Amino acid sequence: MNTEDTGKLVLRVALGLLILLHGIFKLQHGVGAIAGMLTGHGLPGVFAYGAYVGEVLAPALMIVGFYTRIAALVVAINMIVALALAHANEIFALNSMGGSAIELQAMFLFTAVAVALLGAGRLSVGGVHGRYN
Repeated sequence: MNTEDTGKLVLRVALGLLILLHGIFKLQHGVGAIAGMLTGHGLPGVFAYGAYVGEVLAPALMIVGFYTRIAALVVAINMIVALALAHANEIFALNSMGGSAIELQAMFLFTAVAVALLGAGRLSVGGVHGRYN
């Protein structure tokens, strides 16, 4: 087994699990808060249900390695929307320890972009020859 495929596995599973935890919370508690933020920005609240795609379906696909590149792009778009809705005023701010106030969100976003560029690798349901892996 080569280390490149192992690295891709670690990257996509770590990102998938961490994003999926946010999705599980939304499955348990709903997306009302997101709907409120959307309507506050003049957008339809029904768009909040897209969080289930970006935080449940896409991470699950990444974890197993099926349509990985598309799933990672969905997660990246989800993070851009989250930054715009909930963290726009923190983009250039620092936290109390001197780090970026959005370091977690930025890490999720850029890790998703990396997974989209790298693909799933051999250790996936789609394998290296899967069109979108």
